Amino acid sequence: MNDTVYVGNAGKDAALDRGWLLGHFKDPADPRHSEDVEIKWGVHPRGDERAHWVTGEARTALLVLVSGRFRVELPGRTVLLAEQGDYVVWGRGVDHSWCAEEESVVLTVRWPSVPGYATSP
Repeated sequence: MNDTVYVGNAGKDAALDRGWLLGHFKDPADPRHSEDVEIKWGVHPRGDERAHWVTGEARTALLVLVSGRFRVELPGRTVLLAEQGDYVVWGRGVDHSWCAEEESVVLTVRWPSVPGYATSP
């Protein structure tokens, strides 16, 4: 294996960095470092919810349900992801929050990867 290849397990690696697998916050020498995109493997127990709405979002996001039942709250709209593969995309400037209605696994992709943002849930 060379420096430009990383092989891992999303479930195990996600536990090391609050779910985040790829983004600007990884060491620049790590092949998972990216200034273009962030990827998160989110494992959420039933009832897990975002403590506060995200406001002033500077990124576009795609959230894909792998398993479970996951609700995304957007201004004036609730999106329920209930079947494997259900997804939602929202653009820059869209406030949001979420809640795991059942134990859920979701894959989140955000772009661009903006320095200064914490790797928060």
